[in-house]
Parts: sequence; structure tokens; C-alpha cells
Amino acid sequence: MQGLLELKPYRVSAYNLAKNSENKMHDDTVARRFGFSGGLVPGVDVFAYMSHMPVEVWGRGFLERGVMEGRFLKPVYDGEIAEVTAQEIDGGLVLKVESKGELCATGRASLPASAPRLQLDDFQSVAPVVKRAPVDVGSYEPGKWLGIPTYRQGVEPLAQYLSDIREAAPIYRDEAIVHPGTLLRIMNWALMENAILGPWIHVGSTIQHLGVASAIDELTVRAKVTANYERKGHRFVELDGIIVANGERPIAHCQHTAIYQPREIAAA
Repeated sequence: MQGLLELKPYRVSAYNLAKNSENKMHDDTVARRFGFSGGLVPGVDVFAYMSHMPVEVWGRGFLERGVMEGRFLKPVYDGEIAEVTAQEIDGGLVLKVESKGELCATGRASLPASAPRLQLDDFQSVAPVVKRAPVDVGSYEPGKWLGIPTYRQGVEPLAQYLSDIREAAPIYRDEAIVHPGTLLRIMNWALMENAILGPWIHVGSTIQHLGVASAIDELTVRAKVTANYERKGHRFVELDGIIVANGERPIAHCQHTAIYQPREIAAA
């Protein structure tokens, strides 16, 4: 591992990729109604910024078997500088994202000797609902399985995405590897493809890489709702799932937490 003193901060000019998203928490006007100063840069993209550090340290090995968790504490805003720092502790990395003088996200990353072996049969493959209904408590019942339409990123869209998240590591372009930020974006779709959501907030995720995915691979999700609860007026949902390449190869195991109904909406 590179020594701590050699790990320089990684600075990104944050870009809100989701201004036109169905999730209006990324829209300036709607976000201000919730007390934010503008549309939020998606958590999946803040996670993408953070993932630069373990790739800088461990290279392809991290994308094949590494583990990273991220929790989002404060918003990162479009056009602001997001500074990612890493400390080496107990053979892993402790990560932070700061912007405008505030701690916006924290995380940890490590590199196990090998990736765990998961059985596809332990994760149920389902299609998304035929017709989405407005979200309610029953949309994400614990034990329910969620899926998405098959997704293939493609080489040119991959290049555009890397440009949009300001990714400096050459490995993604050189080897046409799907970025960790895209993998988490796919997990978001498991929520979005199965209900009509209002403004909602990605709280945190953990990803265990099991192998790399190519931009030409067909990707699907097999995600189980593991929890659905209220806390401080917010409605939370937790997912446990895998991302599968070409219907046969697990490439990531993810835990995903989101506020699917912020208290302002739940109280309406």
C-alpha cells in the first residue's frame, strides 16, 4: 500500500448529473423547499468521488475484490469543490469528503485477500413492476425482491460518465470498466423502477466488489428489501442485493439505504 504521506487529497469540481432526474431533490427549486441551498449532487456520485482513493492505492485489485462503504452527511453542491482525503488505518483507508468547509461524507475501504463466493440462487431474479404506482409503505415490504430492466452502459456513455464525474484514474477508460459509481446508480434504479418516488435521499451504501464489469456487459440487479422503518419522521428503506453481469456472473454485492419519504412529504 502507498504510504499515507504519499496520498494527496483528491479534489473534484462537483457536477450535478441529476438536474433533470425524476428525483427532484436534485432540482434547485425543490431542494430549497427542504432547507438545502440548491439541488444535491447525487450520493452515488459523491461515492464515485470517494472510490478514486482506493483505486489509486490498490488499482484493479480493488475493483475485483475490494470493499467500500460510504455515508452521506451533508450535501455536496453543483460547482463546488469536493475534497476527498484518506488515512491509512489497520491496513485499510478511512475516507472523508469535505466541501465548503463542511464534512459531507465519510467512508472506509479495504482490500480482502479474496472476494467471497456468492450463489446466484440465493438472490431471486425478478422483473420490475409492470406499472409503477406512487410510493407508499407497501412499495418496499421487507422480504420483497426488486429488479430492473437489463442495462448495458456502452463504451461512449462510459467515457461521458467518467468525464462528468471528473474521474482521473485511467483504468476505466483503458479497460472499459464500469465505475463503482455506476454500480450504485444501478442499485438506485431498483428503487426507482418499482415505485413512483417523490424527492428522496440516498443515505449510504456498502459495496463488495466480486469482479469487474465491462461497458458492453448486460447488467441486472437482484435486490431484497431488508428493512422499511420510520425514524425522526423519515421513512427509510434498506436493500441487500447483487449486480449480475450477463445473467450469470455476480460482480458486486451491495447494501443500500435511502430515505424514500422525507418527513416533509410523509407529514403532508
